[in-house]
Amino acid sequence: MDVGVIGVGSMGRNHVRVYSEMKGVENLYVFDPLAENAARTREVATICGSVEELLQKAEAVSICVPTKYHFETAKKVIDAGVHCLIEKPITLKVEEGEELLRLLDGSGVVAGVGHIERFNPIVDEIKKIAERPDYVSIKRHNPTSNRITDASVVEDLMIHDVDIVFNVLFKDEENFSIFSAGNRNVCEAMVVFRDSVAAISASRLASKKFRTFYVEDEDFTTEGDFMTQEVYVYRKPGKYGVENERYMQENIIEKVLVNKVEPLTVELKTFLDSVRGGKGFPVSPEQALKNLRICEEIKKGLRG
Repeated sequence: MDVGVIGVGSMGRNHVRVYSEMKGVENLYVFDPLAENAARTREVATICGSVEELLQKAEAVSICVPTKYHFETAKKVIDAGVHCLIEKPITLKVEEGEELLRLLDGSGVVAGVGHIERFNPIVDEIKKIAERPDYVSIKRHNPTSNRITDASVVEDLMIHDVDIVFNVLFKDEENFSIFSAGNRNVCEAMVVFRDSVAAISASRLASKKFRTFYVEDEDFTTEGDFMTQEVYVYRKPGKYGVENERYMQENIIEKVLVNKVEPLTVELKTFLDSVRGGKGFPVSPEQALKNLRICEEIKKGLRG
């Protein structure tokens, strides 16, 4: 299959790297309006002079341009009948996402959105362990970065965990309330479902990068780390007591065997498999638009 990448900044170059190592990719094409970005991919890809030239050659493309250009770029790709994977968020504005869905309807184009954590193996493991948890806490904190300039921390970082909460752990749950606070770079959101609570925090001001997952169920507690792809389950204590005036308890701790993978590799392989099979990508444009709508609701609590 001939594949293209539109936009080869930091994320786009990762797409180029993975595609270039992937069996089944025959020719790899790239386009970026910044010549220096495209030049960095010269060893593994053919550089195109325009989006239109790339779309004449590629059967499927990754769209990795800045978010404000997602809609206009995706529209060109869909109009050309080329299958596409759009990096998250689907678009900058909800209205653009709605229009994109209208363009996709009946087009025959396989389209997906790159919510990469959906392909992190710990997400499936935690879903298996806790089908409907009572309490969820997800923290995603990064050091300051100049990479993102057109998005708040909500659609930059928190949207990953919005996707997990609403499309994995509490899929199809429509009865919920959202409470949020923060600013453009720090946000804490609480989602209250009928009988469960999910707390999500994201920051671009951290001195330490961490991405953690904590789940409480009636009979156990689960902890996960998105970066190390490790999951631990703490079962109810088998013994309580007081020893030397100190409270003591014994827990059963299990380390879950996780098949560690690079989520981007799984994501892009899944995308190409979806194109070959003419089937839907696991993260659908409809789900991605739902994520964007929820992010807009969370942003109402931000100041500044």
